[in-house]
Amino acid sequence: MVPKYITFPYTAEQQQPIKQDFHFTAGFPNVIGAIDCTHVRIRAPVEPYPFLNRKGYHSINVQLICDAQMIILNAVARFGGSHDSFILQNSSVGMRLAQGAAGDAWLIGDKGYAVATWLMTPLFTPETRQERAYNDCHVRTRAVVERAIGRLKVRWLCLTLDTAGGTLLYKPDKVCKITMACCVLHNIAERHGVPLPEGLALPPPADMPVDPPIGAEADRPGLALRRQLIARF
Repeated sequence: MVPKYITFPYTAEQQQPIKQDFHFTAGFPNVIGAIDCTHVRIRAPVEPYPFLNRKGYHSINVQLICDAQMIILNAVARFGGSHDSFILQNSSVGMRLAQGAAGDAWLIGDKGYAVATWLMTPLFTPETRQERAYNDCHVRTRAVVERAIGRLKVRWLCLTLDTAGGTLLYKPDKVCKITMACCVLHNIAERHGVPLPEGLALPPPADMPVDPPIGAEADRPGLALRRQLIARF
């Protein structure tokens, strides 16, 4: 059911309403998706090392891209506790975007990703008024993916860290399937306006250390495009 309910906007016709919604949020232009990763805790598998994350527990690191309405446009649940940037670079959506499949549109991601012509990231040390304005607009626009992750996890408590002893007691491949099923159900619920369960608060964003992005300074066209964008603020 994933291809039916989780689709990425590669065409201009699909992108236009998403761009408009994101621009209405905080004025950030040309955005077709906000990206982030979230960890789903698992029991230590037979080969535990690939699933050990930077906080010392075993997990599936799930990549999610959503629109401004918190609909999931892309979900990748097949990597262990990996670096967020590594998952994007090795996902089909990341490879297609790098090849220009979405035209001149871009994703918006945090400091854990490397800037590219198709991925706008914040500045580590903004100095000018325009740079600070850019970062502020970036943060307010990208926050939607954190809210989407919160709604996904509070609706499907098996994905949170405080149920079942904090761990999904299945093999990694089954946890990946459970996660993808939850993402499908999330989109169905959001599109039909199904309210969140009563009495449950959205979980705070996971406090996962951010590693320097892979190839952060390698994409000169991306850096140049970001400078042009900053000049508009």
